[in-house]
Amino acid sequence: MPKIHLKVREKIFEYEAGLTLETISRDFQKAYPHDIILARVDGKLAELMKTIDEDVSVEFITTGEIIGNEAYRRTASMMMLKAFQDVMGRENFERLTVQYSLDRGYYCELISDTSLTKELLNRVKLRMQEIQKENIPIIKKSMPKREAIEIFREHKMYDKVNLFHYRRSSRINVYTLEDTVDYFYGYMAPNTSYVRYFDLYLYDDGFVLQMPEPASPETVDAFEPPEKLFNVLKQSARWGELLGVRTVADINNALADGSFSELMLVQEALQEKKIAEIAESIIESGKRIILIAGPSSSGKTTFSHRLSIQLRAHGLKPHPIPVDNYFVNREDTPLDEYGKPNFECLEALDIKELNKDLQGLLAGEEVELPVFNFVTGKREMSGEKMQIGDRDVLVIEGIHSLNDAMTYSIDQSNKFKIYISALTQLNIDEHNRIPTTDARLLRRIVRDAAKRGTNAAKTISMWQSVRRGEEENIFPYQENCDVMFNSVLIYELAILKQYAEPLLFSVREDQPEYETAKYLIKFLGYFLGASSENVPNNSILREFIGGSCFNVG
Repeated sequence: MPKIHLKVREKIFEYEAGLTLETISRDFQKAYPHDIILARVDGKLAELMKTIDEDVSVEFITTGEIIGNEAYRRTASMMMLKAFQDVMGRENFERLTVQYSLDRGYYCELISDTSLTKELLNRVKLRMQEIQKENIPIIKKSMPKREAIEIFREHKMYDKVNLFHYRRSSRINVYTLEDTVDYFYGYMAPNTSYVRYFDLYLYDDGFVLQMPEPASPETVDAFEPPEKLFNVLKQSARWGELLGVRTVADINNALADGSFSELMLVQEALQEKKIAEIAESIIESGKRIILIAGPSSSGKTTFSHRLSIQLRAHGLKPHPIPVDNYFVNREDTPLDEYGKPNFECLEALDIKELNKDLQGLLAGEEVELPVFNFVTGKREMSGEKMQIGDRDVLVIEGIHSLNDAMTYSIDQSNKFKIYISALTQLNIDEHNRIPTTDARLLRRIVRDAAKRGTNAAKTISMWQSVRRGEEENIFPYQENCDVMFNSVLIYELAILKQYAEPLLFSVREDQPEYETAKYLIKFLGYFLGASSENVPNNSILREFIGGSCFNVG
């Protein structure tokens, strides 16, 4: 057999040509803290079932990395599907849908005449454990689109049939796990032995497939239902059903049949109705301080403006209190683990001064508010004084707004907390969900390019740091809110596609951000593009694509 040379971890190793990456990975597994599940070959992502026939550089990816964890989750989803089919029998199995992320897993629903019970779920879990031990190969086959469509029609996977109708590619990658077939948006493990850690929990009308996270890939935390988040996700799903839109293909159908403009208007109306309901809840509560928090690119600024308009329509006068004006002087900013200024931690704010001012305002005093000078890096007095009356409310928007430590001196009876996020309710198909973080990243790429002159590569390079800040400062407090608001518009990705694709294509192959850019380009390829001409000028989407009637710079 001919020999090839592989560069792994800066060393050269000789192997016989034609071996799979999985076989090669076994020689290096001991050097990694977690299971190897994927690889990069000459910088390009590859599954471990790939054979190597020439000299290449190989970098192994473990389940402790985000992209490896995603492959683990996709593989677990396929094993779950097979387990349901095996336990229920093919003749009784109808449909299983992966709805959305919840806690550390996926919330799923079984559509069947057979009731979903704890006993059935236990049998499925046992079958998944058996499938894992059986080390069954997952086979990937590229086939003509027409052939793939016929296979999925045969298996009653009509979401995939509709999805591929709009795919420009002439070939489709189909995965098989014995007699179970599926399509996945992303790479898979080479066999079932890799998915050792998971659990199943009966919840609401469905169940949760709980899985490990990258930070602890050998641990499955007990499921802790985030009730408020789940209720918002359910409401968003109901909106989708009301609009007749569950999947990407439904959006494409609306574009093809001319009903897209009406879909946009109805979705905007539903969102405005929700904002009006939140305003009414604030009035009924009698609370004077409105605290708004949410992750990056969730549309907090536009939401705050629209909420203020609704409050004015009900006779209240909102006053924004910019949290950024309470930054400590730059020389006093705490440092992060890398020795760089940490502007996102709570200690970067002078919360003592903020609380003193808020208490004074609530007591009816005239208070001179500070302003932060970003040129000198110091907080200064603005000369502007504020005094509020009985019909005035204060609106505070910031990443720490749901953390009671920021407003420690204010009684709960005076605080109305709103969590806003971009929770994608649209799925690619019945088994492929759209990660919320992907939709937010696309929003940010488009906004940064238009308003900050930042290219896509730069935005992508900062994204993991942004997400770490969210995990630390925002997500732990989301269930502390009085109300949650989902800012995602079910139609928005068809609009964002037109703006984001040219920016993503500008990322070069030799840049580390290319892998993410390529992934997002592939994702946007599922959508037909739509014009932004009819997007209302008060829409949250306008915060990202431009043309807003609000000052959202």
